[in-house]
This record gives sequence, structure tokens and C-alpha cells, in this order.
Amino acid sequence: MAISLTTTAAERVEKFLASRGKGIGLRLGVKTTGCSGMAYTLEFVDELNEEDTSFESNGVTVIVDPKSLAYIDGTELDFVKEGLNEGFQFNNPNVKDECGCGESFTV
Repeated sequence: MAISLTTTAAERVEKFLASRGKGIGLRLGVKTTGCSGMAYTLEFVDELNEEDTSFESNGVTVIVDPKSLAYIDGTELDFVKEGLNEGFQFNNPNVKDECGCGESFTV
């Protein structure tokens, strides 16, 4: 069981945490939504919940709740720039299908 960040994603998260001035890491999770059923969530974490699992990747702590871990285990988070657009990209080996707009997925 593992969640990882590319070097580019880790550098971006570290910049966000530094500009925020606090935080122990990044929470990666899923929520039920969209046309395919699930969507990724990202948020900064100031303290761990008892049931959380944490992973270290390229110097960044990634925190995942137990419900989400079943859907995103093995995921690599990347940060990509394409033209004028930039953002986090999820490389999730568990995804069976994605909606046309790319906002949600199913496992």
C-alpha cells in the first residue's frame, strides 16, 4: 500500500505549504460525485486523525483516510504544465473508466 508524489508534485506541495505558513502534509482522498462516481480531493493537513494512514514521498507527507485508500492505493500524484494550464494529475492504477470531462472516475 503506497501513495507517491513525483518530484515536480512534491516541489509544488512544498511551495504551497511554505506560502501557507503551516501544515504537516497533503491529504489525498476521494468523494462520491460526478458522472462516473468518484472524484479526487486534495487539502492541506494541520493534524492527523487517528484513523489516517500517512506516506512519505520525496520529502512530503501524504495523508489518506481508510475509505479513500481502497480506491487510490498505488496512485502517483504528478504536477503537469500544458500550455497555459497547470495542475495535479492522478496516475491511479485502479481506475477502470473516467468520464469524458475528466472530473470523475470509477474503480
